[in-house]
Amino acid sequence: MLRVLNIRTAVPMTKPLEQVVAKKLHCRQQEIKELVIVRRSIDARRKPHIYFVFTVDVKLADENKVWPYCQGNKDVRRLEEKTWPPVQTGIRPLAHRPVVVGTGPSGLAAALELARHGYQPVVYERGCDVDTRAAHVEEFWQTGHFRPESNVQFGEGGAGTFSDGKLTTRVNHPLLPRILQAFVDAGAPEEIRYAYNPHVGTDVLRRVVRNMRQTIEKLGGTIHFNSCVTSITRAADGHVTAVTINGTETVETDVVIMGIGHSARDTYYMLYDQGVTLERKDFAVGVRIEHDQDVIDRSQYGCSAADLGLDAADYSLVYHDKASGRSCYSFCMCPGGVVVAAASEAGGVVTNGMSLYKRDSGIANSALVVNVTADDVGGDSPLAGIEFQRKYERLAYKAGSGTYKAPAETVGHFLGRPEPGRLPQLTSYRPGVVWTDLRTVLPSFVTDTLAEALPYFGRRIHGFDDNNAVMTGVETRTSAPVRIVRGEDRAAVQAAGLYPVGEGAGYAGGIMSAFLDGLETALAIITIYQPLEEK
Repeated sequence: MLRVLNIRTAVPMTKPLEQVVAKKLHCRQQEIKELVIVRRSIDARRKPHIYFVFTVDVKLADENKVWPYCQGNKDVRRLEEKTWPPVQTGIRPLAHRPVVVGTGPSGLAAALELARHGYQPVVYERGCDVDTRAAHVEEFWQTGHFRPESNVQFGEGGAGTFSDGKLTTRVNHPLLPRILQAFVDAGAPEEIRYAYNPHVGTDVLRRVVRNMRQTIEKLGGTIHFNSCVTSITRAADGHVTAVTINGTETVETDVVIMGIGHSARDTYYMLYDQGVTLERKDFAVGVRIEHDQDVIDRSQYGCSAADLGLDAADYSLVYHDKASGRSCYSFCMCPGGVVVAAASEAGGVVTNGMSLYKRDSGIANSALVVNVTADDVGGDSPLAGIEFQRKYERLAYKAGSGTYKAPAETVGHFLGRPEPGRLPQLTSYRPGVVWTDLRTVLPSFVTDTLAEALPYFGRRIHGFDDNNAVMTGVETRTSAPVRIVRGEDRAAVQAAGLYPVGEGAGYAGGIMSAFLDGLETALAIITIYQPLEEK
C-alpha cells in the first residue's frame, strides 16, 4: 500500500476523497481499489476558510505503475506489511484464577487480554453494572439522593463512563490502533480510528463497556458487581495470596491487577495500612466554566460550526504565572456537553464534564484547574493529597447548602467587575447551584492564579471571560493524588503478584492511556504464567 500525507480539502467537502487522492498520485480514480483513512485533522488557521487534512493508506490495482510518478514526493511513501509476532505465554503455573479489581479502562483492558489468552480472569467491581448505575446517577442528579457505591466515579466503566468519552492520548505507542479497533469492535463508531480528537460520548461509551464485559464473559472470565476488595493477603515474602471481598469473602489468587480509579480512597488507605508502598503525586484543582457553544465555534472556526457541517469546536488553553510559578489550564473540555455532579463520598461536592456522542447540548464547558504540588498539601503522609481534596469538597458541600448543590459564581463577580455581561448566563449542573464566593471553597493560590488567567484566556477566545460566564466548583478529581509504586516488572514494590494499573494507580491520564497500561500489564503477566486451560 501507499501512505499519502497532507491531503487538504476545503470544508465542507465538495469532491470525493478518492478523487482528491487520485490527483495527488497522478492516477485515475478507478485505479484505487481500497482507501483507508489513517488520520483526519482540521486546519483552521485561515478561518473562516477551514480545511480537512487527511493521511490515507491506498491500495492500487497496480502499485508499480503508479509509484514511479510519486518518487521524490515527500507526501507519498510505500508501506511494508507489518505482522505482529504472536504472544508467547509463560511456563509458570497458576494455582488460582487471576483477579482484576475494577472495570474502568485499565481493568477492562487487562481482563479482555487475559480472557483472550485463556486465563479466565475473575473481575470484582465495587459498583453496579452500567445500566443500573446510569439509573442511580440520574436519580442523584434529579433528587440529590447519593449512593456511595454507585455514582459517577464507581461502577462499570469507571469514571470515564460519565464523561465526554475522549480517546485521545499524548502517548505514541504501536498498540494504540489495536486499542481503537477494540473500541470499534465493541460498538464505537469507525471514525475514532482516524479522527484527530476521537471521542465516543457517554451514551456510546456505556454500550461499549457493556459489550466488552460480555466479551470477557464469553471468553471464560467472570465479573462480579457490588464487590469491593476490602483487603489483600500476602505471604511472608510479600507475594499476594488472596483478596477479601466486602469484608467477608476470601478469594485465593496468585495475581491481582489493581485497576482502581482515582477516587477509591478507602482502597488507598487499605493498601497503605497493609504496607504497600505509596507516594504523593502532583494533581490539580479548580472549577468548571460554561459558555454558549456558538461562542467557541465562532472563535475557532470564524463562523458557526453548523455552517460548515462540522462538530462542535473544542479548545485548549494554558496560562503560566511567572511570578508564582503556577499554571492554570483547561482540562477535560466538553464541547456540546454539561457540567455534572460527580461526588463519590457523602458530604462532598465534585464537578466534572460530560457530553453525548453528538455533542449537541449547545453548551461548551471545561475545567479550569491550577497545579497542586506535594508541598501544597502539607504533612508527610503519601495520602495527604486525598485529605487536601476532601477539605475543599466538604467546603463546597457546605457552601452549596448541604444538598449536593454546587457553589457557583459569574466571572464578573469573581473578578470584581460591576458591569453586566453580554453573553447568556448558563448553568447546567444538577441538582442545582448556589451563588457564592468561590474564594471560600478553594485555596487562595488556585483562585489567585485563576483570576490572572481568565483575562488572558479572554484574549485568546473572544468572550471567554465575559462577565456572565458561570464557574461552578469544585473540580478536584483531575488525576490521582497518589501513586502505587511499582517496579520495572510492573508489580508493586515489595508486593509480588500485585499489579497496580491505570489512572488510579498513578500511571495514566485518560481512557486511552489507562487502557494501554492495563493491556501492557496483562501482556507482561501472560509472558510469565501458563494459561489455565493448558493446565
